[in-house]
Amino acid sequence: MAEARPIASKPRIVGAGRAARRRAGVLLRPLTGHPRTAALIRRLAPRSVRARTTLAACVSVAVVMLAASAVVQTLLRVNLEHSVETGAHEETRAVSRLAATGRLTAQLPLGPGTDFIQVVDADGKVVAQSQNLTGRPALAPTGTHEGHRTYNLDALGEKHDQRVTTVTTATPTGPVTIHVGASLRTADTAEDITTAALTGLSTLLLLTVGALTWRTTGRALRPVEAIRAEVAAISDRDLDRRVPAPGGDDEIARLAETMNAMLERLEAAGVRQRRFIADASHELRSPLAVLRTQLEVAHTHPDPKVRDTLMEGALQDTERLQALSADLLLLARLDATGQSRPGELLDLTELVRATVATRAVDPYPVSLHATGDITVPGNPLWLGRLLTNLLDNAQRHARRAVTVRLTADPATGDAVLDVTNDGPSIAPADRERIFERFTRLDDARSRDDGGTGLGLPIALDIAALHGGTITVEDTPDGLTFRTRLTAGTRR
Repeated sequence: MAEARPIASKPRIVGAGRAARRRAGVLLRPLTGHPRTAALIRRLAPRSVRARTTLAACVSVAVVMLAASAVVQTLLRVNLEHSVETGAHEETRAVSRLAATGRLTAQLPLGPGTDFIQVVDADGKVVAQSQNLTGRPALAPTGTHEGHRTYNLDALGEKHDQRVTTVTTATPTGPVTIHVGASLRTADTAEDITTAALTGLSTLLLLTVGALTWRTTGRALRPVEAIRAEVAAISDRDLDRRVPAPGGDDEIARLAETMNAMLERLEAAGVRQRRFIADASHELRSPLAVLRTQLEVAHTHPDPKVRDTLMEGALQDTERLQALSADLLLLARLDATGQSRPGELLDLTELVRATVATRAVDPYPVSLHATGDITVPGNPLWLGRLLTNLLDNAQRHARRAVTVRLTADPATGDAVLDVTNDGPSIAPADRERIFERFTRLDDARSRDDGGTGLGLPIALDIAALHGGTITVEDTPDGLTFRTRLTAGTRR
């Protein structure tokens, strides 16, 4: 028995969807490339996060459903066609057995799923056929499609797709060709029903996903909108307000915490700025008032000696104003510098020795203890100012002597600069306050003692700019201001 060839009477057109998409792309490309069309598309595109998220979710689900539907339909079609071909082969083998044993009858019964049967001898004469082909001529191929022969069965009244199985077998009277046509009507119907079901299910699923995504995204973004509205309502005069923090520990809750922390920093910065301006105004107003009084009295007083005394006092107040102005300018420069650390390596040991050497005229002697040569990245002018301010503070409160020690921390390699005076100690509760601008703790730190209240804050800002710290500690020698700086290389 020869090989059976399943042939489609009306071959399907494959690749039509791909060709249609190519044609559509050719037609749409000039439209999307047009500036006005592109601008219209951009205007119609969703702008809110809620709309974009919903659209993305729907598109993703649509792509997945389209792929899944294509796979389901392909598997269903293959399975149904395989079943039809199996039935046609069974029918063909049954007719072949009848032909081989010479028991063929002129009319052959049709089995389930079989549309027609026709047996033709070697001369093209119909030997046997099903009842619905009575009086019909022998089937003849009309062409080929994908390597298989095709038949036109329109004349037989068969308007639906079929599988035609052709087998040649030997009989006692000679070889015959058997044509068995199996209907694909069931497969087509099942495919149409499946397509309709998948379309309805996909539409329902898309609507459900879109609605759920729209609602869920709206609920998730509602705290963000509340945060945005609150931030938009906060001005520079009500930085004490805070954004609403939702419950939980998700990204939005952390965003609210971050925003509130930023508002706290802004509020603290605003308070510091207002306090600094008020303190600076007060500090400038007092010497200016004294200076004006001295000048007015000197201008009208007839005694030259009194005028000379008043002029000396005016000069002292002028020097104080100059020092205060210089400190304010330096603070402004340090605040503007921010977090950009100086990167130039300098010899800290030599800088400390040179600075201490210039203090020979101080009221109390300064002793220096430095071990090795230590280098740090930094600005020599600013680090020199840091040590000068610490020495000024130590001289102002010392009783008999001031000690400067420069060492390297053996554990971290940091440079440790200690400025110690044997004066009175500072209460632990006040050791942070003394680094606030224009802070004076007692009469010893009054204006008459020569301090502006900015020396220690400037020193702290310089240390922070160099990545260092300044702490106040009690040591056996007295009260120590310890500066710790990140060291470079130690020789």
